[in-house]
Amino acid sequence: MTNLLLHPVLPFLLAAGLAPLAGAMGTRMLSLVAPAAALASLLSLPAGAEMSVPVIGHDWVLLRVDGLAYVFALAFILYAFIAAVYAWEDSGPGPKAASLGLCGAGVGVVLAGDLLSLFLFWEWLTVTSLFVIWFGNTPGAWAAGVRYLMFHLLGAVMLLMGILARMADGDTAFTAMALDHWSSWLILAGMMTNAAVPPLHAWLSDAYPRASVFGTVFLAAFATKAAVYALARGFAGVELLVWAGTIMALFGVVYAVLENDIRRLLAYSIISQVGYMVAGVGLGTALALNGTAAHAFSHIFYKGLLMMSAGAVIYATGRGKLTELGHLAGPLRWTLVLMMIGAFSISGVPLLNGFVSKSMVVSAAAYADRGAVELLLLVASMGTFLHTGLKLPWFTFFGKDQGARVQRPVPVSMYVAMGLAAAVCVVTGVFPGATLYAVLPFDAVYEPFTSHHFVEALQLLIGTALGFWLLRVKLGGEPTMTRDVDVLYLGPLSWAVTGAGAAIEGLGRQVGRLTAGAVDGTWTGLHGSVSRVGTPAFSVQSAVTVSAIAGGAWFFIWLLR
Repeated sequence: MTNLLLHPVLPFLLAAGLAPLAGAMGTRMLSLVAPAAALASLLSLPAGAEMSVPVIGHDWVLLRVDGLAYVFALAFILYAFIAAVYAWEDSGPGPKAASLGLCGAGVGVVLAGDLLSLFLFWEWLTVTSLFVIWFGNTPGAWAAGVRYLMFHLLGAVMLLMGILARMADGDTAFTAMALDHWSSWLILAGMMTNAAVPPLHAWLSDAYPRASVFGTVFLAAFATKAAVYALARGFAGVELLVWAGTIMALFGVVYAVLENDIRRLLAYSIISQVGYMVAGVGLGTALALNGTAAHAFSHIFYKGLLMMSAGAVIYATGRGKLTELGHLAGPLRWTLVLMMIGAFSISGVPLLNGFVSKSMVVSAAAYADRGAVELLLLVASMGTFLHTGLKLPWFTFFGKDQGARVQRPVPVSMYVAMGLAAAVCVVTGVFPGATLYAVLPFDAVYEPFTSHHFVEALQLLIGTALGFWLLRVKLGGEPTMTRDVDVLYLGPLSWAVTGAGAAIEGLGRQVGRLTAGAVDGTWTGLHGSVSRVGTPAFSVQSAVTVSAIAGGAWFFIWLLR
């Protein structure tokens, strides 16, 4: 049995608790020391290490280390350090505590050994992510956070109901689950919500651009990849995930091509890239699961680099839309260089990490005789190069001068962090066998540096680049917000929760006019603040209603103790 003090989550937990008391320099140091200590703890744990704590009649397996958990935990901890360097200038105790808590929760999810421990860290991840969004203090951050909470409470309720049903049968092991009972379907649906599988994806593209430039860098790495890990642990080989992931890959590409806001474009790109991982989980072969793990690892760093470089542009100019940028290649030349490393990595340019990870999933589809899946993933790869490899840097740095000027210099700490992330992209892309492939969990041989793979990649890249050049005038952003598919269900959902809120208000009136007036006034005042431009509003009643459901579910845990 492993000692509790060796749990890699503990340094993040302690640092988050101390952050409000440590002062500006203290919080900065804590944000670096915590991931360093967590990495030391992880490296000290032997394969197969496990730790459980008996509480309320249940053995909480808070730590279980195997190959799959290790690669995700390693990526999370390494990235937490780089993100902390990037956020050096953000010395507020609130944002620091929230981001440290978020990192610890992500590590906790991938090291959890039973379903209740998973749920504990899962909700910790939701709460800390919510505060990272709110601490952004950007226009719309409060409303985006509330909508983020709605989706994640929905996923939490489904996840917890499934866990409780399995608990009633005496099974809380976090292992592969067959879809032969409704409880497994609920758990799958809860995990897919956190993975941003359409149509329950809008929380990601809505919330991530509303956080601060520092907060978005943390958000981009953890929630969806933690969900990918959970799917790989519990539902490898499920056919539904093959097509859900393939659709995600294409869906995210389409919306990213249409997007004008640079961070929202990258948020849709997250959905697309996570689609490759979900499809790999669905394929379920050793190569496909290694591809999922490898691509999750690579994605954490190249998407983090892209979010960092986009954040540097916003930090320097105060602007974040393609129609407001352009002509910045000179004053922000190093930001451009670093963004291009991330953009080429995500696009699968040879000798970068996306080339050696994404192709594993595509090849796994080919080896499994899934020609349609292989073809659609290749099409999505072309779209990725179009929107992130070409459109984003072109209109940000080389487009028509829209009056954007550098208002303040990019801090050295941001450049150092981008340099570290870029180094990971390059080193793992050039030497995958000695780095990335060495930590993959399953026994599967894959050789990325073949003439066929090089030729295929270059054909896709050159063809896409030619198409972009011919159509570049048409691909510039429009100064509008793209309407997502959530407009189809937010209205009915809003009406349903408003009806539930009306029933609560009626009960309040029976208790007393003063109470009812306070409730009505609070809800009325906050109702407008959570409205989204161009879509029906979520009301605060929805938060009360779903929170009550979640609270009731926790009450059943207590009864089952």
